[in-house]
Amino acid sequence: MSHGFEINPGAAPGEMVPKNAAVAVLARALNWLNKQVLRLSMLALLLTSCVLTYSVVTRYLLKSSTDWQDEAAVFLLVGATFMCCSYVQSLRGHVGIEALASLLPASVNTARLIFVDVVSTLFCAFFSWKSWALFYEAWSEGQTTSSSFAPPLWIPYSLMAAGMSLLTIQLFLQSAIRVSGGEVRRGQS
Repeated sequence: MSHGFEINPGAAPGEMVPKNAAVAVLARALNWLNKQVLRLSMLALLLTSCVLTYSVVTRYLLKSSTDWQDEAAVFLLVGATFMCCSYVQSLRGHVGIEALASLLPASVNTARLIFVDVVSTLFCAFFSWKSWALFYEAWSEGQTTSSSFAPPLWIPYSLMAAGMSLLTIQLFLQSAIRVSGGEVRRGQS
């Protein structure tokens, strides 16, 4: 059983490529985008650690309050978490229960995987739609948090919506790959 962590989608030799040419182009583009988002998310995590360290030093050593650091750290963490979902899914790194996989015949297991991918895609599409609705509401109404710092709520909502939209596209792509005949390893005939 594979949990996805041993897969290295960035490796050129042996890279998994969809058999369908149009899907392969979309897969390469999404893979490139996922890697760029991953780099930005790593930077966001580093920045979060700097913000929280600054907060501790300022509060406890300098006895000065910082109103902005908690929300800034939460916004950065929300962004990093949601924006990386698509990359994690591309590795099949999300938690999955595979107790049935070894017991089912191959054809039934393939149908189960397609069903799970389609249902997951539909759920994430709904989540994305509701996230974009939250973003629009926060943007149009000028909503802010209730703290004294009061940053706009459209920031975390936009990150959540964009991340879930990328995840939906990734899941749709994986469903399309399965339905269109699967994948081949680059370098094989």
